[in-house]
Amino acid sequence: MHILKKIIDFYINSSVHVALSAFSLTVMTYHFLEIPLQYNVTSFAFFGTIVSYNFVKYDALIRVKKLQIKTEMKLIILLSFLSVLVCSYLFFKMSFSTKIGSSLLFFLILLYTLPFFPNKNNARNWKGVKIYMVALTWVGVTVVLPVVNSEIVFSVDVLYMCVQRFLLIFVMVLVFDIVDVLVDDFHLQTVPQQIGVKKTKKLGFFLLFLLLILELFFSNTHHYMPLLFKLLVCVSIGFFLYFANEKRSRYYASFWLESVPIIWLLLLLISTK
Repeated sequence: MHILKKIIDFYINSSVHVALSAFSLTVMTYHFLEIPLQYNVTSFAFFGTIVSYNFVKYDALIRVKKLQIKTEMKLIILLSFLSVLVCSYLFFKMSFSTKIGSSLLFFLILLYTLPFFPNKNNARNWKGVKIYMVALTWVGVTVVLPVVNSEIVFSVDVLYMCVQRFLLIFVMVLVFDIVDVLVDDFHLQTVPQQIGVKKTKKLGFFLLFLLLILELFFSNTHHYMPLLFKLLVCVSIGFFLYFANEKRSRYYASFWLESVPIIWLLLLLISTK
């Protein structure tokens, strides 16, 4: 049991789990927009997420706080290095426009992590900014890059998907912020810190409802499957939002909540066989 826990902890701490979530959302973008799947982009989303999240999580700990590098951290660094190599290879296989887009996203991640201005914190520590930067980055990776690399017209359907994906990630981050409301530095001014947990949940439910309204009334697709699956994922995330509180374990959001897109993709693959 102890060994299993260590494996799960490494799986989460090394950002493989969140990378699978990004991969799943990217694959679903191809499916719902009915464009041919491009494995170089989906793989870039997976390995790029590992690099980005590990960089964001561990850069300050190693660079500033001089964290002692233990065995798990050495494995995470190795995995991140290998992921950088894969991302570099995939980067040169993508279109010029996609390279520009991914470079802009990389700059956003650097801005989020590193202090670019003298005597200023990184963007991650700017009051109330974190949730918007996280959501925008996920929209860029899981929606914009697949569309740009496929060289299709940036249609109204694509715009609605960007808005829906932003809302989805925004609500998921709200769950994280509720769970971490007592441990997050108060100067971060996360949504629960600003308006309280109850109002944050009400905001989250409203945004999930708005997501479904966009799908029901504004999407040009005539298939019922996108609405059915988005209803399923909204109910699932709404469940996590409803039961979220500051006493939940780290696995509540970091494992179970982030499993929703993965399960969503598995159900989608099963239903289309």
